[in-house]
Amino acid sequence: MSDCTDTVEQKEARCSAKVIEESSNPSNMRPMSEPDAHGIIHGCCGDTMEIYLQLNGDRIEEATFATDGRESAVACGSMLTKMLRGMSLEEAGKITSQDLIAALDGLPKAKAHCANLTLNTLRQAIDNCHAGGSKEPGG
Repeated sequence: MSDCTDTVEQKEARCSAKVIEESSNPSNMRPMSEPDAHGIIHGCCGDTMEIYLQLNGDRIEEATFATDGRESAVACGSMLTKMLRGMSLEEAGKITSQDLIAALDGLPKAKAHCANLTLNTLRQAIDNCHAGGSKEPGG
């Protein structure tokens, strides 16, 4: 069962076309073997989100994600990783959940927490990078 209902008509009524596209054909959904920064959060909703960053100086050269969440979590991870490419860590840290939701042309109100989970995971990755944390996931 999907988080935007099962039929195409019902899904389109509740989810934007961008959410449907990003969740159906996600970009950058894969772990990164040697990230410069990594964050992982187990959300209170039961979803886990991971963000991996490869840097060139303080610029994000590549961003990937992994999640066990459903459509809205996948869409948020996919869109955010596309938004991050080329940004500085400082710029990335200023992205708000409203920015992410707007980039997706909206999320069902009950799924807005997915944007927060994704951005909190990004902030953790940035904090781990600034703290000189391990480059290895789980390390």
